[in-house]
Amino acid sequence: MFIDTHMHCTEGSDDSFIGIAEIVKIAKAMGLNGICITDHDTNRAKECVLQYGKEHNFKVFVGAEILTHEGDVLVFGLEDLPAEKLHAQELIDLVNSKGGATIAAHPFRENNRGCGKQLRDLKGLTGIETFNGSTKNYNNLNAYKHAVELNLATTAASDCHTTDAIGKFCTKFLDNIETEKDLIEALKNKRVRPAIYKDGKYIEINV
Repeated sequence: MFIDTHMHCTEGSDDSFIGIAEIVKIAKAMGLNGICITDHDTNRAKECVLQYGKEHNFKVFVGAEILTHEGDVLVFGLEDLPAEKLHAQELIDLVNSKGGATIAAHPFRENNRGCGKQLRDLKGLTGIETFNGSTKNYNNLNAYKHAVELNLATTAASDCHTTDAIGKFCTKFLDNIETEKDLIEALKNKRVRPAIYKDGKYIEINV
């Protein structure tokens, strides 16, 4: 299954220019099997986007992109998001205590929003976003190198805020994903691979 694990919609992110309807339409056309809406520091769009996915027979999952003191971390399985800014390790510990999963988003992006060199100090992190559609290629390769060295799950995603960015990268799940629990378990078991959209289809990235 191919799922874009990092996307922003107007229903939840003030810096997004695309709504859930347009995201789902394009995702289907590109051959994605599902999407994850991960808006900035909020999951307020959860009810409406899950309902939209259900009505249109398309798998939609909802997490959040949380800005910590060290950088952005994608979280899944955390219903009540922190009300104040935490350190990355505090957030990871909180999510793990709830049975969720954490992914370091675009760790080496040059905008002070990636965990970067702090990755080696984080304990209990589930995975690293190794290929991000809004990040320079050499920074993505650095993220992939760290994920392999640290033996963490390797994901990829578009991090889309506009239509042209949807599905540029996505995560290939080696198992069938029906529920959020399935998604989290696959991430924790490293049953995922980074993938890229090329010549009208998704292919696994082999570095």
